[in-house]
Amino acid sequence: MHVRLLEVRLRFYQVGSIKERRSVVDGLVSRIRRQFNVSVAEIPSEERDLVILVLANVSSDGAYADGMMSQILERLGSSREFYLEDHKLEVL
Repeated sequence: MHVRLLEVRLRFYQVGSIKERRSVVDGLVSRIRRQFNVSVAEIPSEERDLVILVLANVSSDGAYADGMMSQILERLGSSREFYLEDHKLEVL
């Protein structure tokens, strides 16, 4: 069994309100879960324009899990709503 944990820090360009932020983050989390079949959790942040997400994947194939996490990073890095400030990948 291969477990991958990916923590990403996303900095939003323009966030008008907490309600707007929540709407964008909820949509992003839903798309990631649907497209990549991973678990996603948000870590609370004091900064309104910063979103910290942790994504988890359990797979029987380590290469597949690594490839999936790479695809997620590419997708997040190409967004126009935010930029990928930092990420950390843990292999368990």
